[in-house]
Amino acid sequence: MSGSELKKLSGGQINGIVGGPPCQGFSSMGKSDPSDVRRSLLGHFFRLISEVEPDFFLMENVKGLLDRRNVGELEAALDQVRDRYSIAGPHVFNAKDFGAATNRPRVFVLGLKNGGTKHLLSCIESRKKPATSVRDAIEDLIGAELISNRKSEIDWWRIKDCIRFSEYSKSMRTKDGITSGLRTVPHKDEVAQRFASVLPGKVDKIGRHYRLDWDGQCPTLRAGTGPDKGSFQSVRPLHPELPRVINVREAARLQGFPDWFQFHRASWHSFRMIGNSVSPIISRELFLSLIDARISICDPQPSWSPCAYTAPIEIKAN
Repeated sequence: MSGSELKKLSGGQINGIVGGPPCQGFSSMGKSDPSDVRRSLLGHFFRLISEVEPDFFLMENVKGLLDRRNVGELEAALDQVRDRYSIAGPHVFNAKDFGAATNRPRVFVLGLKNGGTKHLLSCIESRKKPATSVRDAIEDLIGAELISNRKSEIDWWRIKDCIRFSEYSKSMRTKDGITSGLRTVPHKDEVAQRFASVLPGKVDKIGRHYRLDWDGQCPTLRAGTGPDKGSFQSVRPLHPELPRVINVREAARLQGFPDWFQFHRASWHSFRMIGNSVSPIISRELFLSLIDARISICDPQPSWSPCAYTAPIEIKAN
């Protein structure tokens, strides 16, 4: 795709380009194979920025991109836009430092066409807040009532109102308490017994499942493979209290997805989506920082201010 094609398809002015070029070719858990064709898409991402010249750009990738064997490709890609943008980064930001319940460090590169990245970084730092605990993220999901559970369809549940809600969980819930993705994976009795013996913060020696700690954060949730690679699931953490792996909605809460967000009915695909995603918690703070920075540069006394994020839809169960 060319920049001119992208402009034509957009149907209007392009203010910003945001993306995460495929990370598999740079991941420290992978081979970082120089011949992996997905690595070239990093350069194409910045080529499109150079051709479109939006007001700002934001790129995300794995920490492995900064490894000595990989960082040269990032520097070469950035050379395409250095003469027209003030660039902040690469910086490693962790979702938990912005209030998420997951320990997920990722590389971010931000650019502003009219300068002001120093102020932008100051805005980002000002939006940091304490991490959310696993308890505050998912405890209220225990005991949810099943509404619809046809295996070929989305499973719908109603979260009970008679239990403790944290401010975090309140911000995630729908108005009627209805959500999806709480169907659990059935384990054999011997497996459930083995899981029950794993202490919080420890790892199951056989399956390598990490037991979540109510007072800690979730480790980075990883994506499995696609159908072309066998549809293998990544190892899921164990629930901090129950003898099972976490379900889709619990993973979504830990990552920062609100309860109205609907995932694929196949749990392996849902976990792949969550594992590949940027936490909506840190996404929101970075976008609001971009807004704050641009307002300060363009208008010292703006007549408006960015509003808090609200869900655009309300999901109802049939």
